[in-house]
Amino acid sequence: MNFNSPNAIEMEDSADTRPILIVPYMWIGDFVRGHTVVRVLRQRWPNRPVDLLVTSLCAPLVDYMPGVRAGFIWDLPRSRLALAKQRGLAAELRARGYGTALVLPRTWKAAIAPALAGIPERVGFFGEARFGLINRMRWGEKALPRFIDKNAALALPDGAPLPPEWPVPQLVVPPEETARWRQANSLGTGPAVALAPGSVGASKRWTYYPQVARLLVERGLDVWVVGGPGEKGLAQDIVTAGGGKVRDLTGTDLRNGILAMAAAGVAISNDSGLMHIAAAIGTPTMGIFGPTSPYLWAPLNGLAATVVQTKTELACQPCQRTVCTMNDHRCMRDIEAPYVADLAHRLLVTQPSVR
Repeated sequence: MNFNSPNAIEMEDSADTRPILIVPYMWIGDFVRGHTVVRVLRQRWPNRPVDLLVTSLCAPLVDYMPGVRAGFIWDLPRSRLALAKQRGLAAELRARGYGTALVLPRTWKAAIAPALAGIPERVGFFGEARFGLINRMRWGEKALPRFIDKNAALALPDGAPLPPEWPVPQLVVPPEETARWRQANSLGTGPAVALAPGSVGASKRWTYYPQVARLLVERGLDVWVVGGPGEKGLAQDIVTAGGGKVRDLTGTDLRNGILAMAAAGVAISNDSGLMHIAAAIGTPTMGIFGPTSPYLWAPLNGLAATVVQTKTELACQPCQRTVCTMNDHRCMRDIEAPYVADLAHRLLVTQPSVR
């Protein structure tokens, strides 16, 4: 976003120093996109510190987010209200003296602790009859086209028009940290392509990663497989296909995935949290889309502009379904491994920012 444009967000009371709490969505990709909300708030109130409520899983991301004072780690169970934990969280929030809370999820549960903490301004969209819990209720969420519009609009004054462009999420990873990480993992200094074969929902998973790994290795490139413990099986298939120059870097620590994406020269990813991480870092990112819409779900970052889609027009696309129920997953099967490998190689040799 050009903050100097006529449509830029106007700075409000510079004397206001009350801290702000953001209660974000806790899926990895959504959490990364929430950094746009941080940037909008910092433009609107430059002297108000911004903190993020965060789960243990997403906590490493906060260390690389400019403009965030702190991440407040508090793990709440997904399947129940856990009122005792909510009261404990509320006590911690009350002690921090927040003046405003932005509650991005529309759930009743997400608004409980800020309300119990007595945070004076609790901003959120109408959802699950949260009257009283949210005292600065916003309306019209369904009229906003994209997820980022719904979230970042809460950081603007009520009724303000949306800007033509939002500030993009940023993750700033120091080069010396990635260098130490490569050395600690014996990854050398050669050019590498990071593959992120996982996703939430089987329909978003491109199945030709083993083939593309083999093609990249044949071109003399290192290949890293990045993901969580749920991707171990996929990683082993890719390592088997690609051989000794392919490394399985999947595991439980998200920081490892962040540093892998920062150190790689190019990232190839399904529509997943790791795609958003790579794009926010500035790594040239190839997002493979089939059942989901790039307009709705691709990163805002310019370096994620290379979006791979099937060249075949399908009436069912995008379906947004987690499991394909028609056309035998053709929207992903028609994306060929040689095409992806050639495009990744061209990016690697032409991008000036290749690591």
